[in-house]
Amino acid sequence: MPIALPHHDGSGLFVTNTAALSVSLGDTVRLRVRVPQGWGPASKVWVRSIQDGEPRYDAAIRLGSAEGWDWWEAAMLVANPVAKYRFLLEVTETPDDGTGAAAAAGSTVGRRYWHLNAQGLFGRDVSDAADFRLTTFAPAPEWLHRGTMYQVFPDRFARSTQAENHPTPDWAVACGWDEPVKGTGAETPTQFYGGDLPGITGKLDHLHALGVDVLYLTPFFPARSNHRYDASTFDCVDPLLGGDQALVDLVEAAHARGIRVMGDLTANHSGDAHEWFVKALADPGSEEAGYYCFSHDHLSYESWWGVPSLPKFNWSSEALRRRFVTDEDSVVARWLKPPFTLDGWRIDVGNMTGRLGSVDLNHEVARLIAERVREVNPHAALLAEFTSDAGPDVTGEHWQGAMTYSNLTRPLWSWLAKDAPNVNFFGSPQPGPHRISAEDFLATHHDLASGFSWGVRQNNMNALNTHDTARAATVMIDGGQEVGAVLTFCLPGVPVMFAGDEFGFEGYNGEDSRTPMPWDQGVRAGNHRVVKDLRSVYSRLSRLRRELPALTEGGVRWLHAEGDAMVFIRETPESSVLVFAARDAAQVLLDPSVLSDAQLGALLAAPLHQSGTVTSAPAGPSGVDGVCLHAEGISAGIWALPGTAVPIL
Repeated sequence: MPIALPHHDGSGLFVTNTAALSVSLGDTVRLRVRVPQGWGPASKVWVRSIQDGEPRYDAAIRLGSAEGWDWWEAAMLVANPVAKYRFLLEVTETPDDGTGAAAAAGSTVGRRYWHLNAQGLFGRDVSDAADFRLTTFAPAPEWLHRGTMYQVFPDRFARSTQAENHPTPDWAVACGWDEPVKGTGAETPTQFYGGDLPGITGKLDHLHALGVDVLYLTPFFPARSNHRYDASTFDCVDPLLGGDQALVDLVEAAHARGIRVMGDLTANHSGDAHEWFVKALADPGSEEAGYYCFSHDHLSYESWWGVPSLPKFNWSSEALRRRFVTDEDSVVARWLKPPFTLDGWRIDVGNMTGRLGSVDLNHEVARLIAERVREVNPHAALLAEFTSDAGPDVTGEHWQGAMTYSNLTRPLWSWLAKDAPNVNFFGSPQPGPHRISAEDFLATHHDLASGFSWGVRQNNMNALNTHDTARAATVMIDGGQEVGAVLTFCLPGVPVMFAGDEFGFEGYNGEDSRTPMPWDQGVRAGNHRVVKDLRSVYSRLSRLRRELPALTEGGVRWLHAEGDAMVFIRETPESSVLVFAARDAAQVLLDPSVLSDAQLGALLAAPLHQSGTVTSAPAGPSGVDGVCLHAEGISAGIWALPGTAVPIL
């Protein structure tokens, strides 16, 4: 049975006198923590912060009690751009001899001390790495964390009538829209289906019906591959995609529907056919030669993962910095300005950008790009790809959030895994995802999310899969995609659909997952491309995110994670949302210590959304012993509950 534990998560429920959790250097903020009366009660509480590298302890005062919780509050000076803190709780214990004698003043006998950080509660000292964080950096635009994102791989999404007039390029193998994708082999990057930007414009109503707020396009620059991460220029839109005007038209049409558009930019490398690299290769004395990492004899060069078609940029070059970032018409800037007016960038392999051996300019380059983006459009978003632990690099100073898989996608695959051999498990040597318990899912999630500030956590991309991964439907048990979607939409972060998720697309690796959409045959029964029609699932989840503020603004508290089931609640003072997910038949008893009476009562209503079958019932007479949640096999449910009461001073 879940029991209530001391709780703080860095959200607005616990960080007071700040606007959107935005603070300035030198501010004094008030931090709250709540302690269950049945767990403690705590006799003393301190906030332990790190100021100029030195720990400092500030005593908290007890604000009062509400619904079985004691609330404490302490003031903390924001002394550094990244202000780290945790809570130290003192609990006076009753002696084993049953005398009930109080601990002597000044003595540690009869007292126990607990550390509460972003990973959880510990009865021992812990590393500063998982401390909570407040930052003084410029906040991301609010539309980002409130949005629902949809990723499009342009070659495979939709073809307009204009595409029929586009000749097949010399690097490509022309494919009919219904031909199968080859996930491996020489033709994998050269299969050309001919999707274009006008084709995407023609399907914006489909995105709008799904509740999409943010359209994320993989690269649209000319290249010599279907993925276009090997750009041959950054100065124009690929004519095969419709050219510059097609992007202008797409963004205007998307904006008219309330959909923002983000582009994809490779700041780590270009293609070997790029005009800069062609000149650099031909002329060692050219300015462009300094843009890349050539050997001293100019006979070899560094490239992404040793792939010669992707030569790596040398960010020590001031000329590259000007041309790519700081010039008035730089690559970073020009596409954010009219007439294109993109709403932000996702930076490809942000983790590798500016890094080579002993040279590490990653944060310097990120800062340069971020400053330029904010100059051009303070309301633009800037995300970056980090395939592994993103916490040390994504502080919110430059990248506002990460496209990362380690804190949610990977452990979610493993919790919902079926036996899926020969699936690419994020580049690891494993033959596929390994099955883990809910406890291990939560421990992994806490471990790899604890390095982020609350603001960054809200802006991270929550993806079940992307163009670079296998499809969730391939790696998860039947019904797993629907349950996983509930978690990506309800946990802190930006939910991401990759085109085709709404049709249950399958794929054993990233390339195999880039299946053309099923428009040609019509989205109807009998269309072999439609594995499972999940449009209503995704549109309902998107609608709930818009209608339930707790899903975008609320803190998160985990109530249960054991074996086949997990339960968490998103909380604000005004309203809350409870989520129950199970991968098999399961039963979870929520006793009165973890939720208020009003919340337990609301939990007895039918869920607002369910996948599979979930039910709730009183535990004991009139529910005095709590509420029992029951799943009949793989299922998920979402309930709207009253808000969390906070003592009024």
